[in-house]
Amino acid sequence: MNNTQLIVILGCTATGKTRLAANLASKINGEIISADSRQVYKGMDVGTGKDLSEFTVGDQQIPYHLIDIVDAGTEYNVFQYQKDFINTYENIVKRKKQAILCGGTGMYLEAVIKGYRLIQIPENQILRNELASKTTDELVHLLISYKIPHNSTDTIHRKRTIRAIEIAKYEHEKTAMMQGFPIMNHQIFGVHFERELLKERITERLKTRLKNEGMIEEVEGLLKTGITPEKLNYYGLEYKLITQFVLGEINRNELFTKLNIAIHQFSKRQTTWFRRMEKKGLEINWIDGNLSLNEKVNLITNRLYE
Repeated sequence: MNNTQLIVILGCTATGKTRLAANLASKINGEIISADSRQVYKGMDVGTGKDLSEFTVGDQQIPYHLIDIVDAGTEYNVFQYQKDFINTYENIVKRKKQAILCGGTGMYLEAVIKGYRLIQIPENQILRNELASKTTDELVHLLISYKIPHNSTDTIHRKRTIRAIEIAKYEHEKTAMMQGFPIMNHQIFGVHFERELLKERITERLKTRLKNEGMIEEVEGLLKTGITPEKLNYYGLEYKLITQFVLGEINRNELFTKLNIAIHQFSKRQTTWFRRMEKKGLEINWIDGNLSLNEKVNLITNRLYE
């Protein structure tokens, strides 16, 4: 397979990348490593779009990793992800399987593909004291001056924004220390839809999850387990706004409108991140999302074996 150690399938939310990865895995003896910053949490299924049924292809169950590995209510970061990834990757290779990295969290994808050696970044209390007096907008502008936020919650949750600035500042000052993670021979494939069609897909999927898949009930259940509203706000998007709805702070129409807008904005940020990856020298082979599933799989396999 042209010595491809790692196949990467990425794309914005609602592009069908998980189904594509699973069907590809069924053809090439592969296993999937998730690159999603929220699917690591147990009990957060509908809101994070785990779609676990998609890992069943025909009568074959495709192995997947780094999903449901930590309890909801805890905080998980890219440093922990990178450690978990390399352990998982080495195990897959040891068993002579093909590793397929699949997801849409840009920072997680890039931390693996570019080979950053991430270290546990210490708290900077002096910096935190300096940031405490700034408004949320000022914090967001400061964060953007360092980097494009990789996660929606980096800009909507004040505590997380401050931590993101802390990390970005450290990385900016210690660039030389951030290299050393093993770089793998890889090929990257991205699923692409035109913006208007993608917006339609996002909206339709949101309607389904709210009406038929129990996304509101999922948040109610998390609250009943003792996870605080503040903690759910930390996870952003669905969990922030549905918590507000459950608490009576917004009505159902406001929930749908605000959430639909927020997910569209998140999708745009994902697109910006992927473009940034290309500008930094990473080649992404874009695949038309309108093609049939078999056509997409065949395109990838032909490229891998050419």
